[in-house]
Amino acid sequence: MTNEQIGHEEEPEIIYIPDEEGNEEEFEVIMKFEVDGSDAKYMMVVPLDSEDEDSDEVYAFRYEEDGDDLQLFMIENDEEWAIVEETFNTLVDELDGGAEND
Repeated sequence: MTNEQIGHEEEPEIIYIPDEEGNEEEFEVIMKFEVDGSDAKYMMVVPLDSEDEDSDEVYAFRYEEDGDDLQLFMIENDEEWAIVEETFNTLVDELDGGAEND
């Protein structure tokens, strides 16, 4: 049995998102996923240059791709946010070896 990820480091995907003043900040894309039963695609990102090193802040965006263009949309609907959060947590649990049965 082999694990294809052993010794295989992927380059992190970096995107730039402007802040309120128009300054572009660097973010690393940690996960992209689609929600079942929807055409919507989501990405989870973390800031690269965080002043607070202990911060585990993760940002979620709905996104659309048009060729090389990437458009990000804030998730403002509580129902949509709940679906994204649940999907993200499920995927993280699977990556961590699956949720253990109680």
